[in-house]
Amino acid sequence: MINKLKTLVLSGFIIFSLSIATKGIAQNKEQVKLNDKVHFIEDNWKEALKQAAAQHKYIFVDAYATWCGPCKMLKNQTFTNPKAAEFYNKNFINLSMDMEKGMGPQLASEWGITAYPTLIVFNSKGKPVSGTMGFMPATDLIKFGQDALTKKM
Repeated sequence: MINKLKTLVLSGFIIFSLSIATKGIAQNKEQVKLNDKVHFIEDNWKEALKQAAAQHKYIFVDAYATWCGPCKMLKNQTFTNPKAAEFYNKNFINLSMDMEKGMGPQLASEWGITAYPTLIVFNSKGKPVSGTMGFMPATDLIKFGQDALTKKM
């Protein structure tokens, strides 16, 4: 009887331990998934402003056009870099705006956009803090974001 009890307790402990280990692996996979790419709000400036105000964060805007080659390179190379993804997902509300549809043309005019891609960092009130144009690799994108974060909100 005591041996059966010991076996039962040991089995329960092993099952419990395995479930904790499995949960930890699942959480690690979820964390990797969160930082597999820069996560963007799509074409919704008002939502980005709302989230930035609530979270007291800057807004990073990828202003693009669907026909733009360097814009596609940013999406496929730079925004999928794990280090860039981790940095931008942690520090910014990220917004991807097709500047040729919806509010895009109006915002392009307001923001003075003349080329694509244009990358702009705004404070939580929607005032521009920093901007640049053209493709850049992940290391340069991180530097751009770090520089923008040093500017006052």
